[in-house]
This record gives sequence, C-alpha cells and structure tokens, in this order.
Amino acid sequence: GDDLASPFVAGPPISDPRHFYGRQREIKRLFGLWRRTPLQNAAITGPPRSGKTSLLYFLRTVLRAPSLRPDQGTALVADPSRYRFVFADFQDPRMGTQEGLLRHLLQSLSLPIPRRCDLESFISTMAEQIRSPTIILFDEVGVALQRYRELDTAFWEGLRALAINQVEGNLGFVLASTHPPHELARQHDGGGSPFFNIFGYTATLGPLAPLDARQLVMSSPVPFPEDDIAWILAQSAGWPILIQILARERFLTLQEGDSGHAWREAAIDQLSPFGHLLTRSGR
Repeated sequence: GDDLASPFVAGPPISDPRHFYGRQREIKRLFGLWRRTPLQNAAITGPPRSGKTSLLYFLRTVLRAPSLRPDQGTALVADPSRYRFVFADFQDPRMGTQEGLLRHLLQSLSLPIPRRCDLESFISTMAEQIRSPTIILFDEVGVALQRYRELDTAFWEGLRALAINQVEGNLGFVLASTHPPHELARQHDGGGSPFFNIFGYTATLGPLAPLDARQLVMSSPVPFPEDDIAWILAQSAGWPILIQILARERFLTLQEGDSGHAWREAAIDQLSPFGHLLTRSGR
C-alpha cells in the first residue's frame, strides 16, 4: 500500500499543533498570563534546539487549530477568537531594520501600513487599532541584539512604552532566546534596557517529561517494539529533537521491513550535532 508519511519531524520546527507534544505546564502558564488585561510578558529560554521555536509556533496556532488531539483540548482562554498572535524570527534579515520589522508586524496583524513606517507611526497605528489581546512572539531575540544596530535601546523602549501606556493592556510580548532577558539586556547595552525588565515569567525548556516523551514516540503509525521505545527514550534523554531523529530512523527501517537492531548504530550517528543537549542531561 501507500507509504505512510513519517510523523517525525527532525530539524524544522513543528508547525502542526497536533504533532506538538509536552510543555503543557508552560503552555497553561503562558495563557494564564493572557486571560485578562494587562497582558503579561514572558521569555522562553533553553539550549539551542530545545524546542523554543516549536513552542512559539504552537502558541501562534493552537487557538485557531481546526483539530487537536484529545489530550490537547483544554480551554486555554475564554474567548479564543479575540486573540491575535504575530511571529517574527530575527534570523530573517528582513527583521533587522526598524521599518522591515514594523511593516511585518502590521502586515501580519492586517493593519494599515503608514507611508513612513517608523517607530512613531507604528506606535500611533497600534494605539488606534489594537482593541483585543495581541501577542507578539519574537524568536531568536539574541540575534537582534547582537547584529541589528537599528534595533537599539530607544527602539525597545518605544515598544515597552506602547505595551504599557497605549493599548489598554492589550499587547504582550514573548521572547525566545538561549539566554534569559536580563542577561540579554546586559549584553546589549551594559545598563540593561528597561524593555527587558518587563518579562515577569520565564519558561526554561528542558527534556520532555517521561510520559510526554513516550507519547511522542508512540505517535508512530507503525507501532514500535517496546524495546525500541525504551531504547529511544534512553538515548534521547527526553529531548524532543533527539526523539524525533531516532524515531524517524526507526519508522523508516520498520517500513523497509527491517526488524533487527542494526538501525541503532546509524541512528546514534545522527545525534552527533546535538551533543550539547546530552551533556546537559548528564550523559
């Protein structure tokens, strides 16, 4: 019959919320910050490849998702249709100028784009238009602070003033980076921009809880033998990217009718770029 598509995504972020596992505690806490105004701000930190971008994607899409798994179906906010999420990835060089970033934010929110799209006109537009909860998700914010001179202290302070004074508490920020906000601020301008002091909650991503890790492995459409499941869980130390890689390898070899253990050695080689995760897990 047809080859089943591999459910395991090794590399790019998870874009379909149904394929996102774990992080339930963090997700509930984050949406808890946004149930009433003023919306509160959050940071997501963790080592490279710990799943920060996938979590941002999930936050952005979960309220609009046409279908979710039964275990994901808890009501996160009272009126999901009122919420708007906008995502900007600072690894995209177009986000490296004030105009490029601000245009992208307005466009993603379907708001009018002023002819001169600078910080002042952006703040006026947002102040006039934002009437419902709006959350801006900034990925790789460390890159913005290291590389993009235009995104200076005055710029971040403008965003902070907008969130605090202009939109009746309807604007929140989530930053994802390998370092927590207060460290980013110190790296950026020595003094610590006040923008980075408005992040009252930090979610630090580690390995998945054992139950979530097992659920991810068992999402394979071709059932894995129990000893393979145990082996994948042990070798991955619960990190989602490592589970995805090992489970993808097992899935493909089972599809080829290979029920032996020879696949494991090749699969372990695939983990070599991610050694930093395993040393953190004390492996």
